[in-house]
Amino acid sequence: MERLQKVIASSGIASRRKAEELINKGKVKVNGNIVTELGTKVSGNDTIEVDGTILKRDSVKEYYLLNKPRGVISSVSDDLNRPTVVDYIDTDARIYPVGRLDYDTTGLIILTNDGELTNILAHPRNKIPKTYIAKIEGLLNKDDIDRLRNGILIEGRKVVVENFKIRDKDFEKKTSLIELTIFEGRNHIVKKLFESLHHPVIRLSRIKIAFLSSENLKSGQYRKLSIKEVKKLYSLK
Repeated sequence: MERLQKVIASSGIASRRKAEELINKGKVKVNGNIVTELGTKVSGNDTIEVDGTILKRDSVKEYYLLNKPRGVISSVSDDLNRPTVVDYIDTDARIYPVGRLDYDTTGLIILTNDGELTNILAHPRNKIPKTYIAKIEGLLNKDDIDRLRNGILIEGRKVVVENFKIRDKDFEKKTSLIELTIFEGRNHIVKKLFESLHHPVIRLSRIKIAFLSSENLKSGQYRKLSIKEVKKLYSLK
């Protein structure tokens, strides 16, 4: 017997948090009966229906790493018919992105139908490192560097910068290329970090998620994660 929201999340149809929302809203049925109590336990023989869709309990888990191009939405679909990260993956599985990258941000994003792994990678307590390259306006001074190394308060919560280095400075154009590693997953967090220093981000790319890197993966290209890589991601819990 397993908790209903965990089973839904593991099926890939929704994250655990979203599954809990659906249960609370009465959008989940077990054996034809609406269930609204979180923590309800189900067996492998139970038929689960989520918002009109019957769960396939034996669905095969799939894992992909995509180097997202600029101008692509980190979503399953888009009301404006803009390209999404899912459009780039050749699969019939109902995969979805783990976290998100802004429309104009490039770089690595994981797509899967494994709700349990999604929860591991998305939960703040697991402190999954993400490394970015940011081209910013202006040249950082000593105070800027000290603030980055000591952590900066953004919207009431400190952003800890694990690693930080200046890759390049363009004195003529007055721009800098910065590499930094953070554990944050909040929306626009890297942009907000540099905006707080009065150095707006011109261009941003995520080059690493934990031990996964964008090396040998051109923009718009993707690859399947190996079983070894998936197990290593699970070990980050």
